[in-house]
Amino acid sequence: MIKRTLTIARKELIHIIRDHRTLVVLFLIPVVQLFLLAYAASSDVEHLRTVVLDADRTPQSRELIEAYRASSYFNIVSAVANEEELAQAIDSGTARAGLVIPPGYGADVIAGRTVHIAFVIDGSDPVIAQTAFAAAQSVGQIHGVRIIERRLGIATEQMSFLEVQPRVWYNPAMKSVNFMVPALIAAIVFVLTMVMTGLTIVQEREWGTIEQLMVTPIRPAELVAGKVMPYVMISFIQILEILVFGVFWFRVPINGSVALLLGLSALFLVTSLGLGIFISSVASTFHQAMFVVAFILLPALFLSGFIYPLDAMPLPLQLISYLNPLRYMLVIVRGIMLKGVGLEVLMEQVIALVVFGVAIMTFAATRFRKRLG
Repeated sequence: MIKRTLTIARKELIHIIRDHRTLVVLFLIPVVQLFLLAYAASSDVEHLRTVVLDADRTPQSRELIEAYRASSYFNIVSAVANEEELAQAIDSGTARAGLVIPPGYGADVIAGRTVHIAFVIDGSDPVIAQTAFAAAQSVGQIHGVRIIERRLGIATEQMSFLEVQPRVWYNPAMKSVNFMVPALIAAIVFVLTMVMTGLTIVQEREWGTIEQLMVTPIRPAELVAGKVMPYVMISFIQILEILVFGVFWFRVPINGSVALLLGLSALFLVTSLGLGIFISSVASTFHQAMFVVAFILLPALFLSGFIYPLDAMPLPLQLISYLNPLRYMLVIVRGIMLKGVGLEVLMEQVIALVVFGVAIMTFAATRFRKRLG
């Protein structure tokens, strides 16, 4: 019995070793998971992109700006001239926070009067918003205490006369469900169409049904289109399903255009379908396809902002995330649903999806035709 078992085990081991593609992916997946979990799976948010609206323009206001710049939480990226520019920077994602210093701030500091500053925070990501909320108050209070100590010439624990008033936009209650439900739309579209398209075509090849279809007048493009169309319809049904439950059960608002959301979801489908066709062109067996799916899916989810904020990741991973189409779709769906922005604000993401969609679909279709040939 033991001998027969060892013989079968030896045969299976030889089969695995000969399957070079599966073997490579099998050993790469743990390394990818290790790096993603070690570096990307972090909620420690630092260096938040911040714009400044300084309506005072005095040495005192510049000193306050430097106090926020010196902290590890905020990265002052630019100055804006008015509230409209500040709103545009946060709507577009150029900044995640905005420091607003009112006129008369410097005179109030010199006179020792209580001063108020505003701190606008993008609440579409609760993790970032909560960190920015606490850090904005902390930095302001510490700076106020230092001004008092400098004026008195002694160390003091007196409460700061500088009051920071955070204003959380888009998600004032900082509910995590408002952050996750929109993201699920993009994630489900991505996962379902890529996985099901890739695995279905590979399975058809293993069963030999594709070869049977190829002897008919059906062309490769018609074959692929016929295979993926059902999953496109299923994806749209699931999008509508999530929207209905999200709005009526979880009370997630839709502040933008539903038509625009569905239209850009269709654009995103081109990319995910292309990835599915690409998987079917590089994998010879169903098991190979599953490993390739895992190899693509894990980095795509981790490096998109779906689970962990991109701002909390090291700079190299943030740069790599720009090669991830899911990143752009998450910005689109959260921007439309939570911020209510339109196409003019999302144009950068739309152009990126067009480029990715055309490139991936063209490359995948070319490989698929060669594979069938």
